[in-house]
Amino acid sequence: MKNHKMPDPSLTPLGEEQSGKLQKTFPHHDSVELLVSSPIRRALYTTLIGFESDVQRGLKVIALPDVQETSDHPCDTGSNPDKLEEEFGKEGRVDLSLVHEGWNVKEGRYAPTPKAIEARARTARQWLKKRPEKEIVLVSHGGFLHYLTQDWTFPNIFWGTGWANTEFRSYRFVEDQETQSSGDDDNASLAETDESKRLRSGKEKPLTDTEKVELLESTQKAWEEKAKAKTDVSQGS
Repeated sequence: MKNHKMPDPSLTPLGEEQSGKLQKTFPHHDSVELLVSSPIRRALYTTLIGFESDVQRGLKVIALPDVQETSDHPCDTGSNPDKLEEEFGKEGRVDLSLVHEGWNVKEGRYAPTPKAIEARARTARQWLKKRPEKEIVLVSHGGFLHYLTQDWTFPNIFWGTGWANTEFRSYRFVEDQETQSSGDDDNASLAETDESKRLRSGKEKPLTDTEKVELLESTQKAWEEKAKAKTDVSQGS
């Protein structure tokens, strides 16, 4: 998206086309039990178009604030609940009961900081893991999905993500030995399925936990330096 100053924009014509292609190419529609989406408008429309057949057979889209995008740019800041209710709630296709006042204020829980984003990503994983449904579709944003999946391979610091538009991957929950041994709350860790990895990138050797932490730290540092450079240029202009 070129215009980061546009508040909570809808999908572009290209985005609508990509979402329509997703509906045709996604191979697991018959097994989907739950649809979850970021309440950002472009994500909701991606879900409604890309999983139209699932909505038509009775699945409602649950809008989950914790999976909104990471930055505080206007384009990544959601609309007020009343506007979303007017646009999406009346038709009954989107469940907005979790979208509360203040969900679109980028402070505290939703601050654009690594610590805050990591915390809500963990909360989102725990929420998903506790759901009774086993086959869940989640439509979110490229930047946030690195935090959610804790997968930091191939992030592009210029686009802010290693995920392409309407790209789909599949993950499963795995036992986290580290949190179990320490007695901490469940981290609800995810691991990409072998099928998903084969479809998108072949048979790369999985990263170790230490390598994942190192990649996370280096990627965040690169993003922060890029953001600082943009700020300096803006202040100097």
